[in-house]
Amino acid sequence: MESNLLTPARLALRLSVYFAIALGSLLALAAYFPGAEQYLPVGGNNLQLPGTVEELAESLQGGGAGIWEERLDAALTVIASILGSIILIIPITWVYIAVKHQAGFQKTFVAALVTLPICAASVVLLIQDSLALAFGLVALVGAVNFRVTLRDALDGIYIFAAICVGLASGIGYVGVGMVMTIAFCFASVILWNLGYGVNPIEEAKVAGKLAKLEQERTQPGFSRDSETLPERGRDHR
Repeated sequence: MESNLLTPARLALRLSVYFAIALGSLLALAAYFPGAEQYLPVGGNNLQLPGTVEELAESLQGGGAGIWEERLDAALTVIASILGSIILIIPITWVYIAVKHQAGFQKTFVAALVTLPICAASVVLLIQDSLALAFGLVALVGAVNFRVTLRDALDGIYIFAAICVGLASGIGYVGVGMVMTIAFCFASVILWNLGYGVNPIEEAKVAGKLAKLEQERTQPGFSRDSETLPERGRDHR
């Protein structure tokens, strides 16, 4: 598998190329399409969306064709914000997969990291400056009462990074989100390369689980699931 061959140097090279392409594409878009920067989530979003159906109907009746242009501009801004959150979270997931490959990770958690910034950006775009909507969101989250158990404290850091990416895209400061993403990714790669905070006892446990699972792979009836090998080892303890 590709993740088995991924080293800190190769990951750093992949990240450098990715960020260079992303920044180059943004600059090229602004240079060759001068009117496109108003839709990009850069410099803050100031969407004027109608709060009720009555307000939408009044704006449509009184605004004529111009109101449809405003709605189209708002839609393009929302799309750009969501795409920006996806572009920023992809390298973070690469780092997570590489760093956690040996210890084990869940495929569903990686998928959650990709979709979480989309939700965060959408929430920010909906709330904007509405205090009532903000309190409503707090009440809604409290009613849902999410129950998520993290097996590693580092997973919580990646969740927080995904939320930050979504918030930055939602409020229209993808530039800040890009700087945060670059710093986060390369700091994680450097710590991974240096082996900072490695626990020899924990490393020995992981090596033992890997050896046991490699033996199971040679036995008939072995099948892979959505989790990596170390995760299956936790189920066999």
